[in-house]
Amino acid sequence: MKRSLILASLAIATTGSAFAQSSVTVWGRLNQSVERIKVDGVTSKEIVDNSSRLGFRGVEDLGGGLKAGFAIEHGFDASTGQAATRFWGRGSEVFLSSNMGTLRLGNFTSEAYYATADYVSWHNHDTGTSSDALYAYLPANTNKVAYRTPEFSGLTAEVAVSEQQAGMTDRGYDVAVNYNLGALSLGGGYQDSGNANQFALRANYTLGAFTFGGYYQRDEDGFGDGLGDRNNFRLAGMYAMGASEFHLNFGMADDYSNIAGESGAKQATVAYGYNLSKRTRVYAFYTKVDADANSPYSDLSSVALGVRHNF
Repeated sequence: MKRSLILASLAIATTGSAFAQSSVTVWGRLNQSVERIKVDGVTSKEIVDNSSRLGFRGVEDLGGGLKAGFAIEHGFDASTGQAATRFWGRGSEVFLSSNMGTLRLGNFTSEAYYATADYVSWHNHDTGTSSDALYAYLPANTNKVAYRTPEFSGLTAEVAVSEQQAGMTDRGYDVAVNYNLGALSLGGGYQDSGNANQFALRANYTLGAFTFGGYYQRDEDGFGDGLGDRNNFRLAGMYAMGASEFHLNFGMADDYSNIAGESGAKQATVAYGYNLSKRTRVYAFYTKVDADANSPYSDLSSVALGVRHNF
């Protein structure tokens, strides 16, 4: 009996030690807006979900500077409760990290996107109807292996390879670089999905209450096979005054080289946000996409009022 109690105590102590070396973080965002939307001449009034999500991240200290962990993220429509795509479609990965860098395996968003377009979409985090309609994102997100370097004086880089997926002629590649110099931050990214590729550069600069940013992108067949080459850029500005934020951004894509006639587009967004707390924000925006007749985009305009809560 005594020996059984001793063994049970040791098991509890060992389990407690293991849990003490691990941590799991729960995070999420619910973001809903009421909008008047016009798409290709058709007007509607809708409640729009802006990429609501729920995520879990765990890290275990293995000793000697080595850590293991996981990250899973579920996207859903908060207005209906339905899954956006696959249940863990936003992300599902396992990783090992040390002072030599991080090895990642699984399903995760392109770091080339995070290093470029994501940085200049502050007003609503590049979600919903006011998201960047012109950036060519190549979604080779699943079955990936990636290596991220440790930080060297503000510089980090990541390279990823994904298995060949449906509709692709070869495996996918993703490269990203970020460099932070205090008020100035720079980024670059390259994606190749086997039958399409894109390259982009980005800069952000903070000057007191003002933040300025922009990116330039060149892609080949980014919106469909056989379209050819195209250039795309976006400029963004923000002015912060207390809890208030005032946003303005403008993007323009030129014609694809293999499309006869005009195939470009422009997008402009004006937005205001008020931070009720560090987690809760109310906002309003107007966005408009003006697409040429032969472009792969749609004409769109939207007036919106929304609430975003992070947890």
